[in-house]
Amino acid sequence: MNIHSIYIHIVELPTIRPHKLSMHTITKQTIVVAQINDTEGLTGWSEVATIGGASYGEATPEAIKVNCETYITPHLIGKNPQQFNLLMYEISKTVSGNYFARALIEGALIDLAAKQRNIPAYDLLGGKIHDSLPVAWTLASGDTGKDIEEAKELLQQKKHRIFKLKIGVGDAMENVEHVLKIKKEVGDVARFTVDVNQAWDETTANYAIARLQDGGVSMIEQPLPKWNFEGMSRLTERFSVPIMADEGANSIHEIFQIAKHRSGNSIALKICKAGGLQATKTVAGIAEAAGLGLYGGTMIESSLGTAIGLHVYSTIPHMEFGTELFGPLLFKDTITANNIEYNNFDVVIPGGPGFGMIIDEEKLNHYKRF
Repeated sequence: MNIHSIYIHIVELPTIRPHKLSMHTITKQTIVVAQINDTEGLTGWSEVATIGGASYGEATPEAIKVNCETYITPHLIGKNPQQFNLLMYEISKTVSGNYFARALIEGALIDLAAKQRNIPAYDLLGGKIHDSLPVAWTLASGDTGKDIEEAKELLQQKKHRIFKLKIGVGDAMENVEHVLKIKKEVGDVARFTVDVNQAWDETTANYAIARLQDGGVSMIEQPLPKWNFEGMSRLTERFSVPIMADEGANSIHEIFQIAKHRSGNSIALKICKAGGLQATKTVAGIAEAAGLGLYGGTMIESSLGTAIGLHVYSTIPHMEFGTELFGPLLFKDTITANNIEYNNFDVVIPGGPGFGMIIDEEKLNHYKRF
């Protein structure tokens, strides 16, 4: 059951509302989907997402597709997907960087390898520890009243009791007051975090974080530009509220440096940043050894990419800050025939062979750009 063919698709899914970040507002999300077929008719599927093309990182959807098709997939035709560890090691020797592309291919290999054995993918990653994980929701309408109403409704539905606010756009102190008004109105039944998406300088961060800390906000994500590791270290030392590294926490080497210099005391895991599922587990191990808290981050993936994240995060012992895998709830439609389950403030780890998601190929073709 060796690899017969590989296809890379670029897909655009519309969102239920604009989703505002400091670098981009999402009204439709671009995802890249890999399809690896074996000689017996089984298919492995995988997904990575980008934000605003090149707004979040250096990888664009178009570059991911071209690099996969040109430099990665020729190494895989005719190979055994059960040897996904060896295959990805060989690819790493000839393809430098390209973490999003490598994560995309590795995910599809693992999905296919697990389907060939008729087991869940998490069994290939050490085995599941968690059946479900806490899940945050991002309040990103930009309107205080709407955000309060949205938070209260989601609490009543028992979907979320962790809320993140994106506050990197506009006046920093006005954004801080926006957060504190929402927190006061919703009350202590929920936990609130903020994500600055690199938008502040260190002076602004010192004033703003002091106010947020006094107001009871429970975590500050990437307040400074990703290159400013020394500034992140100073903020981490000064404040008791956790400072989380995200855009600055990518490869295993960066995670080691963050741990060594305490450039944050928690990190956001993302499979695409680390370069794959196995690399994500390595990153988590480095963080655990250094006493850094872990957060299961998102690039706003669809149900397929969310399932991949859940299978990895389910094998990690301590996810102190829960997850942010709300992506499927933000989309008007899906490319899978089954859905991710959310209940009792948690997201449920999907079962079944591979990542447990059944691709609706008609929907895939409908939303496919090319």
